[in-house]
Amino acid sequence: MNQTRVFLILAWLMVAMLLWMEWGKERNAPPVETTPAPVVADATDAAVPAAVPAANAGDAAVPTATAAQPAVGASAPSARAARVNVRTDVLDLVLDGGSVLQAELPQFPQTREPGSAPVRLFDTDPSHFYAAQAGWVSVGGAAPNHQSGFVPAGPEREFVLAEGQDQVVVPFIWQGPDGVSIRRTYTLTRGSYAVEVRDEVVNQGSMPWHGQIYRQLIRKPPLIQRGYTHPESFSFTGAAWYDGDYQRRKFGDDYLKDGHVNAQAQRGWIAMLQHHFFSAWIPEGTQPSTISLDAPPSGALVRELGETVQVAPGATATTQARLYVGPKLVSHIHAQNVPGLERAVDYSQFSILAFVGEILFWVLSHLYGLIGNWGWAIIGLVLLVKLLLYPLSAAQYKSFAKMRKFQPRIQQLKERYGDDRQKFQEAMMELYKKEKINPMGGCLPILVQMPVFLALYWVLVESVELRHAPWILWIHDLTARDPYFILPVINVAVMWFTQKLQPSPGVDPMQQKMMQFMPLVFGVMMAFFPAGLVLYWVTNGSLGLLQQWWMMKRHGEPAPKVTPAK
Repeated sequence: MNQTRVFLILAWLMVAMLLWMEWGKERNAPPVETTPAPVVADATDAAVPAAVPAANAGDAAVPTATAAQPAVGASAPSARAARVNVRTDVLDLVLDGGSVLQAELPQFPQTREPGSAPVRLFDTDPSHFYAAQAGWVSVGGAAPNHQSGFVPAGPEREFVLAEGQDQVVVPFIWQGPDGVSIRRTYTLTRGSYAVEVRDEVVNQGSMPWHGQIYRQLIRKPPLIQRGYTHPESFSFTGAAWYDGDYQRRKFGDDYLKDGHVNAQAQRGWIAMLQHHFFSAWIPEGTQPSTISLDAPPSGALVRELGETVQVAPGATATTQARLYVGPKLVSHIHAQNVPGLERAVDYSQFSILAFVGEILFWVLSHLYGLIGNWGWAIIGLVLLVKLLLYPLSAAQYKSFAKMRKFQPRIQQLKERYGDDRQKFQEAMMELYKKEKINPMGGCLPILVQMPVFLALYWVLVESVELRHAPWILWIHDLTARDPYFILPVINVAVMWFTQKLQPSPGVDPMQQKMMQFMPLVFGVMMAFFPAGLVLYWVTNGSLGLLQQWWMMKRHGEPAPKVTPAK
């Protein structure tokens, strides 16, 4: 198989893969809802777990609790719940004790326009409803849920992290009828997107108290603009959890296609992922919990239900978790030190590409630390990849040079055998064998570079570190397309000159005409790719063109014109 055919096959395979991904996005897209579900202010949330009593009232067995089926009505906080505002340098939250109702990220504007509003994750707007909720269920006793019970423990309704202060603590309290109380504190730390949520159960009554804590994330699936011009359409949007293995479920009609899930986990966590940002409940300790999915009328839900806590009279018990709400910053995610949480940064659903993507981002981040610019870091990555693949590339271009040198003889063979393709191929392979030319010598470098190219595509789409990151002059956002299509045009020119240097022995005129259009096809397709990816491909192609020209000059000769035999 000659190099031209290899290039053509790989090109169309990549196009087919991208079209398949786009078709998959459209096929699994959530249905468009023109009218949002109504909010019932005091409705009992469909997602509140219900207690399951023991078989006999006198049994000493520890009671348990399981998730109830959703009730009719939208998920909404109680109108009577007192709300508290909390602001740090990286988070702006609205709490009511049982839920985090609103979360804004002041360091991440929605657009690059001056004065742009910050990204908002949790939201009480019915059309964008999204919340983190936590409550208790109890057998034979009272307990607060995420909608009612918890009230501020003091008169303050606004907490601000002051200059020189490292933490701000926001307390809530629930007083039960039987001498049982639960004190909940939210602790926010400077520079951290992880909020510590601690519940302390105090039993001052005369009877033991049994209860289970539940934590859940609920969201109305967002409507996502789709197409090559919208990179967020290629990022996973849905629920994820860890039960020893990383699991996820895309929003849409098939959210519960494989069931409601009933997974037992130790050091498990639950999350909801989207392009560049996510939220997650991360329980502390190694106590087992149960993870489940649900789909109440107001959206999609993922829940973690803890083990039963037994609190004797006069005793106390505590349970603690972290609520991460913020960007997919790799350094912040690794700082949580939780198994599997790094998969929240979705470099691909294919494990090999995800692995390559993690390596590429590690290299990119270290180059950025040295250079201070993500665009130049991408160019540095190309140089490193080129150095790593130099032995393969040298063999590739040396093979090209030899094939170009003997192209006139191959043309003579083609004219000699005419339409007898089998004899022509046999004669050409005999020539390759005699002159020690490896026609497949140029394939391996391309096959090695394709996973790097595809993995880098996911890195540039997914990495929030590169969001709104400029390069030079007209490139103000490496994760968006080139606004003036300058890089795609340069890429077309580089591909065209590269194609002119490549030999095409034995290729029929129809294939040659098809190959002439390939630079234009790739140029149009890459016009809507992230500018950082096109920058990578332009740099890679330009260096490859220079290397190929040098190897042609060193090991080959210009192809002389061949006079057709009369």
